[in-house]
Amino acid sequence: MTRKYKTVIVDDHPIVISGISGLLSDFQIVEVVEKLQSGVALLDYIETNEVDLVLMDIFLPVINGIDLCKTIKQKYPKIIIIGMSSQSERSLVMQFVQNGGNGYILKSASFDEFKNCIHKAIDGEIVFSDEVRAVISQPQSEDLDRIPSLSRREKDITLLLSKGKSTQEIADELFLSFLTVQTHRRNILQKYKVKNVAELITFLLKNNLLN
Repeated sequence: MTRKYKTVIVDDHPIVISGISGLLSDFQIVEVVEKLQSGVALLDYIETNEVDLVLMDIFLPVINGIDLCKTIKQKYPKIIIIGMSSQSERSLVMQFVQNGGNGYILKSASFDEFKNCIHKAIDGEIVFSDEVRAVISQPQSEDLDRIPSLSRREKDITLLLSKGKSTQEIADELFLSFLTVQTHRRNILQKYKVKNVAELITFLLKNNLLN
C-alpha cells in the first residue's frame, strides 16, 4: 500500500487553497489533512498534529513564508516544505532554500510540475518548477552575496515609502490589501538586512537601486 504523506496547504487566499487541494485530490501519494490561511495557524497545528509535507505561500500575513520555513525546520527538520509564489525572483528563492526549504514552485506551474516536484522532494531532492529553475540557473558570479534587486512591485512600494507614505496609504494607492503591503515591506527590510525604512532608503540610494 502506497504511503500517503499528510499534507497541509497554507495560503491566505481561499481560492488558491481550493484550487491546489482540487489538483491534489487524485494524487495518491498525498493526503491533504488541513488547509490554513496563516503561518501562525500552521505553527499551532503542527504542535499537536503529524505533518509530513507543507505547501505554503511565500507571502503570508504576520509571518512570511521564508521566516516560517526557518522556524519550522529548526524544530521539525523532517517536515518537507515547498514554497509557492507568483514571484520567481532569485533572491526570494535562494533565501527560502537557505532557510531549509525543500523546493519552490510558481503558482502558475502545471499540475504535472507540482506532482513531479512533490515526488522528487519526498525522495530528498531540492525541487523547483521549470520557470524557477531557469531563473536560478542563469550564471551569477555571487549567488548569495550579491545585492538583491527589487521586484517591480517592491520598487513601487519602496518609492512610496521613500515619500513618507504609510502602509495603508500605499495599499490604497496601489490597490493592494494592507496585509499584502505589510508583508512586502517586511520582506524588503529582511532582504537588505536593515532595521527600518530610513536605513532601507539610505542603503538603496547608496547602491543606486531606487533609480
